[in-house]
Amino acid sequence: MTKTKIRFTPLDAVLIVLVLAAGFYLVRRIGVEMDYRWQWPVMLQYLVRTEGGSWIAGSLAQGFLTTIKLSLWATLLAALFGTLMGIMRVSPRLFHRLLAGGYVEMVRNLPPLVLVFIVYFFIGERIMTAFGAEDFIRAASPETQSILTAFFAPPARLSGFFAGLATLVLYEAAYITEIVRAGIQSIEKGQWEAAHALGLSRRRQMLDVILPQALRRILPALAGQIISTIKDSAIVSVISIPELTFQGLELMSATYLTFEVWITIAVLYFLLTFTVSLGVRRLENVWQQ
Repeated sequence: MTKTKIRFTPLDAVLIVLVLAAGFYLVRRIGVEMDYRWQWPVMLQYLVRTEGGSWIAGSLAQGFLTTIKLSLWATLLAALFGTLMGIMRVSPRLFHRLLAGGYVEMVRNLPPLVLVFIVYFFIGERIMTAFGAEDFIRAASPETQSILTAFFAPPARLSGFFAGLATLVLYEAAYITEIVRAGIQSIEKGQWEAAHALGLSRRRQMLDVILPQALRRILPALAGQIISTIKDSAIVSVISIPELTFQGLELMSATYLTFEVWITIAVLYFLLTFTVSLGVRRLENVWQQ
């Protein structure tokens, strides 16, 4: 497959210069009209600082790591759950189609802010208490608590972390369900007939023939949903999960460095989402070769 060559024209150079000039002008006008004193060097200590002769993550870096954990687990679990629901959406069994369809319609028509409060107050805390999860975590060995902290959150914040994670999984999986359903239904009928002619069961038809082809078609849409998951993770800040947006709110109220804080957070979100976008683009190119 031939690759499209990227052309850089003089017009592109002019547009880049104009964008940079507009950004510089905006920053300068903020400083002049609002009498705002930029304090960028101060932001470094909130990303990384020294303590006891060793480097440790600042509050924004800790929030960034929490955002990565939330996004990673939410993406994996939502992809699994959404794929299962997507398969059920095209199931020959009416009950499966109604169950998956009801889930999609219910979640997609609820604001995520309402969903996060429902999960946190009515599901998260009650489930953790009913199964004695909090007592088990408190009584766990220091090694177990360290593992939980590394992969999820500190033991004292696990209840909120899991509630936020459950919200993201439920919300994002509803959209992934429809992406998977559309991908499966886009596969030509002849593929089903050929798989059936080989004597494969419907389960093997789906896993061995249909899903691999559908995955290649839905990858761009799936990549967009993964990026949306990263951005939507900011909603869990309302239940005091110390991810990037929550840490930014706390830092802004303490330092009043409004522009520095939110520009830094915007850059961190962009770096994370852009990295994911590049990774998926690379995967697409590999599959197309």
